[in-house]
Amino acid sequence: MSKVGQKRLPPAVSEDTIERPNLARINSSALVGKAGLKVGDRVRIESAGMYSRQIGVIERLSSSAIPSALVRVLGGGSRQVRTIDLTLAPKES
Repeated sequence: MSKVGQKRLPPAVSEDTIERPNLARINSSALVGKAGLKVGDRVRIESAGMYSRQIGVIERLSSSAIPSALVRVLGGGSRQVRTIDLTLAPKES
């Protein structure tokens, strides 16, 4: 019997299958973005990373496949952040 045209069966998956820790997970809600943000808004960065939990000002909004904003934090640094990772910060007094 010829092996041409025959497909291999996929490996068996069990409950004990180990999930790779470096496997990327895509947050599908990031595709929608967050409504109500505009340039000049004070926001808090809620994602993990160097500027986590810092307050900044939106300098630019991008409506690409995953909506994002360029945020300049009060310390002077800037970061491109997904809009779903931003929350409005209280007004300065």
